[in-house]
Parts: sequence; C-alpha cells; structure tokens
Amino acid sequence: MTGPTARPTPPADASPPAPATSRRPPPASAWRRMRMWGVAHAADDLYQGLVPACVPYFVLDRGYSYVAASGLTLAAALGSAVPQPFIGIAVDRYRLSRMAPAGLAVAGIGLGLSGLVRPYAAVWLLILLSGLGVAMFHPAAGKAAREAAGDSASAMSVFAAGGSVGFFLAPVLATPALVAMGVGATALFIPPAVLMAFVLLRHRPAATAVRAAARAGRDRWGPFLVLTGIEVVRSVAFFGAITFIELFWIRHLHSGRGLAGVALACFLVGGVAGTLLGGRIADRTGMVRTVQLGALMTVPALIALRLTPGTVLPLLFAILSGLALNIPFAVLVKLGQDYLPGRPGTAAGVTLGLAVSVGGLIAPALGAAAQAYGPQGVFTILCAIPALALVLGLFLTEPDGQACSPRPPG
Repeated sequence: MTGPTARPTPPADASPPAPATSRRPPPASAWRRMRMWGVAHAADDLYQGLVPACVPYFVLDRGYSYVAASGLTLAAALGSAVPQPFIGIAVDRYRLSRMAPAGLAVAGIGLGLSGLVRPYAAVWLLILLSGLGVAMFHPAAGKAAREAAGDSASAMSVFAAGGSVGFFLAPVLATPALVAMGVGATALFIPPAVLMAFVLLRHRPAATAVRAAARAGRDRWGPFLVLTGIEVVRSVAFFGAITFIELFWIRHLHSGRGLAGVALACFLVGGVAGTLLGGRIADRTGMVRTVQLGALMTVPALIALRLTPGTVLPLLFAILSGLALNIPFAVLVKLGQDYLPGRPGTAAGVTLGLAVSVGGLIAPALGAAAQAYGPQGVFTILCAIPALALVLGLFLTEPDGQACSPRPPG
C-alpha cells in the first residue's frame, strides 16, 4: 500500500500569479512618453480650438458674412472628420511613424497662414488643410500613446486630457493676440506646431513594438459601434455647451461678458479634471462602469446648470457639467482600441476624430434651436441628450480577456 503522492513544494520566493483583472501601472519611462504625447495632443487640439476663436475676427477684419464665417468652421470640421478613419486604416497597415509630427506641423502652418492671405477661397483651403493636419495627428498619436500606456486608463487619460487643455488654451491665448494685432496674429501660432513636431520626430516610437502589440486579440465591431454612438452623443453635448454657454450667461442669466467668459473657462477646466479623473476611476472600477457613471452624472449636472438662478452659483454646475461630460473621454479612446486590438489607429481615428467632429457638424442644428428658443432652449435640449448615452452604455461589454471586476487596491 502506497501513501499519497507528494506534491512539489513551490519555491519560497514564488509569488502567486497576478489575476487577469489587475492592471500594472506603466514604468516611469512610459509616463514620460505619455506626458510628451499629452503635450503634443494639447498642441494639436489648440489648432482645433483656434478656429472658432478666430472666426469672429475674420468677420470684423475682413467683413465676412455669418454664412461665410460658418463656412470656415465647416472647413475645419470636414478636414478633421472625414479623413480620420481612412488615415487610421493606413496607420494600422503601414509604418507611418512620422504621421503624427507631420500632421501637427500641417495643422499649425495651415491655421497660421490663414490670417495672412486675403481671398476667401485661400483662407477656406488653409483652414481645411489645418483640419487635415489634425486628422493626420490623432490616429498615429492615439496608437503610439496606447502603446506607451499599456493597460493603464490613468496613463491614457494624460494623453486625452491634453486635448481638453488645448481646447481650453485656444481662446485664452488667441483673444489677446487677435485684439491687439487683428486676424494676422494667427501667424504667431506657427512656431509651437513646428517645435512640437520636431520633438515628436526626435522621440517617435519604434514601429515594430507597436505593430506586434496591435495584432493581439480579435476585433469586436458590434461593441465598437455602440461605443462610437456614445462618443457622438458626448461630442454633441460638449460642442453645444461650449458654443452656447457664454450666450446662456449673457442673454438668459443677464451677466456681463467677463463672467460669461469665466463660465466657459469653468466648463473647460472641469473637462480637463474629468478626463484625468475618469482614467483613475476606470483603473479601479472598470471601463464600462466608468462610461456609464459619466453619462449618469451628466444629466443632473446639466439640469442643475439649466435651472439654477443667479449668475455665480451656476458656475459650480458649469464645472460639474464639464467634469461629468468628460469622465468617459479617455476611457472611450482606450476602450475603442480594446474592442479593435488589431486596428488601434483606426479606433483612435474614430473615437478621437470622426465621432468628436460630428458634434461640430451638428452644432448648426443647435444654432437653429437657439434662434427659435434662445440659448436656454439649447441647454434644455442638452439636458436630455446624455440620457441617450446612458441607454447605449447598457449595451457595452468589457473587452475580451478583461473581467468586470475592479483592479485590486494598492
């Protein structure tokens, strides 16, 4: 009769395997790369934000009609929206490590030269070219940033927050220059794009590592389309808010223009904070839950903003609305790349580019509502729009290989 078979004793220094749901933070070198990409994203989206900041000065200095002025906004939206999915496909298929710096340079040069030429057709084409530069940047930069971030939503939020910072800085930097120098001041914004493009060229990622990481896993188009719908809804609410929040303060709350500008700044600062906060929440509770949480918080925040009387107290809800609306932003970018692991550039082109730009294309419809019902009517509509994102969020699932349980503390 024999005894039970002895089981091998594990070495004393052996550690249990990490659970599949844990997400290790990226190393210090990866954080440095993420900060670089975050700064580059801020520079790129600065040129997106400069277009609406400069349009009033084209009206004042060049005598453009409102229709002609809206045509410039349309040119920027068309240039940045339509090409991005196709550029994303190219980024996934070929070695295009110079695409991001080239796009950033084109965005800055196109916008910078637009204030120096006289014919409207030339201005329109330069704005379109600037939008194309933005389109060139996002898929390549989103792919490289994801490679540096790994599985950390917090790290990815640094990259996404850069875009929010760029939007915030555009009117802050442009308005004093345009007031002092006129529309020709756009030329002042060429050097930052060229300088940042040079930095990216010096530190562009190794294409082999990115390509190897991109081929792991299967693409799931169904959840990705749902996610794209959520990003479109979020974009419509975001562009509607930044377009009409100052008019809401001036014409509905009867404040001065200075306080109206503060309201826009509060909303945008809340957006930066929400983008960073969303990454941290996602690393602890899961990405799908974070997307749902953002939609759930946005509805009451916008309702409070719409209904709160006075001119100062609503500023609190401007901050909270921007924060809630942007909590899912970085998470949507990362989640889209998780749904399409074989096409990270395509995913970034859609979530950072096409879906976001749709909000700008729909803004004229909100303008018609403002014409009929005032800016308060627009914010009444915006209170209902995020509810659609909440409904769509119920159909999201965690990516393959990732459970819904949160990251263990510590």
